[in-house]
Amino acid sequence: MDGIKVIVNGRPRDCSGTSPHTRLLDWLRAEGLTGAKEGCAEGECGACAVLVARPDGPGRSRWTSVNACLPPALAFDGQEIITAEGLGTVSVPGAAREDLHPVQQEMADRGGSQCGYCTPGFICSMAAEYYRPDRSPAQASAQQETGTGAVGEGHATDHERGPNGFDLHALSGNLCRCTGYRPIRDAAYALGTPSAADPLLERQSRPAPDAKHTRAAHARAEGGARFLRPGTLAEVLQILQENPDAKLVAGATDLGVEVNLRHSRPSLVLAIDRLDDMRTLELDAGQVEIGAALTLSEAERGLGGQVPLLSQLFPQFASRLIRNAATFGGNLSTGSPIGDSAPVFLALDARVVLSSTAGEREVPLSEYYTGYRQSVRKPGEVLRAVRIPLPLADNTAFYKIAKRRFDDISSVSVAIALQTTDGVASVRIGLGGVAATPIRAYATEEALAGQPWTAETVTAAAAVMAGEGTPIDDMRASALYRSAMLRQALLRFHAENAPAEVAT
Repeated sequence: MDGIKVIVNGRPRDCSGTSPHTRLLDWLRAEGLTGAKEGCAEGECGACAVLVARPDGPGRSRWTSVNACLPPALAFDGQEIITAEGLGTVSVPGAAREDLHPVQQEMADRGGSQCGYCTPGFICSMAAEYYRPDRSPAQASAQQETGTGAVGEGHATDHERGPNGFDLHALSGNLCRCTGYRPIRDAAYALGTPSAADPLLERQSRPAPDAKHTRAAHARAEGGARFLRPGTLAEVLQILQENPDAKLVAGATDLGVEVNLRHSRPSLVLAIDRLDDMRTLELDAGQVEIGAALTLSEAERGLGGQVPLLSQLFPQFASRLIRNAATFGGNLSTGSPIGDSAPVFLALDARVVLSSTAGEREVPLSEYYTGYRQSVRKPGEVLRAVRIPLPLADNTAFYKIAKRRFDDISSVSVAIALQTTDGVASVRIGLGGVAATPIRAYATEEALAGQPWTAETVTAAAAVMAGEGTPIDDMRASALYRSAMLRQALLRFHAENAPAEVAT
């Protein structure tokens, strides 16, 4: 696997001989690019953020901020990366080393840096939003006039989008331990639009680099570990059949934590994040298919609000930095009982597509999990896509109960999809955090089905809802609190979706 190169700040750097377990952050710092820092090693603070050129439609790319502390450096073979050190020199032709990028200049002018530890990460996330293709003052003005918007990219409220169109939630994954957020916000809202001569802006008009198909074994003294990027799904399935213990990696938002904090050292890592067969996004008359390797940010942009329940999930799923790398396939495959996407897909009656060398099969997500982090997926199978049947229910909601409003782990999560026609025609409720697996609230659904959608019906069903699952006491919440939140979620949903009173 000779000749592995990563283009960093416009210059190719040799990555050959790097261990499959070496993180991008460690490799960059070993290369002398020490701006990016390690703050948490699990993608929660953003001190390590860098920019990567990612696909953004036919013939275009977009600068995307990602955490460098999670993915392996080898996953960026042939890719283009910009670090905080390179922003000024790469964005201005002929710039001197000390010249500042507009983002850096605003941060300096407005006192956005205190101890400075988090500053490079903030700058990279801010630069990604600075170059966002549809960011403009006109966009912000139109939103303020209509009063539209919710949290997230393209979903910020009037209070969270600046007069320059800057979505403040682009920085939601960056933590300032000195609590210097006001000047950072001021710097973000003071940014203008990129110059037409800015090479980083111009770069977005061309395609992102293709992923290098790293097929040769890469052995190191570290137990002979290997990193492979197969060129096709068929190749992945063949390798997986021969090596059932191989670890699949897309965004590495889960595997990276295992490597960093639990010192996991898989002997074979298979990169699947750029496989076309696993990056589908198809909407037809009968279903929506979302490829397992499509990032949440890509799915959010591609769906454009066409699945409202997912639109409610996106801004509550971790941070923008994580959503730029994390995938639904990874989130569902880990089988965590507090994974945010599973309750939503349960409420949407979704099915997962499992692929192997023997072919494909579909399994309802409600039948997928068999125990704590266990599923019906067989050795050699890959979760290739998630399919949502159409039409969708008219009334939906996702409630995430956590200690922080954003970027936190759920104590309880509830997703509800309801269709009413002279009463409850159909209802599906997905729950997280109240059992060893994500579950459907079947008893509550039965209590509601066919009944009038009234306060009396819902009050009785809410009492049933409080008894769903087997909640436990732990550091995030007590079992009693979890049960109370289940009950309250259904009552809240009715209050938000109660039928209009008929005038007499």
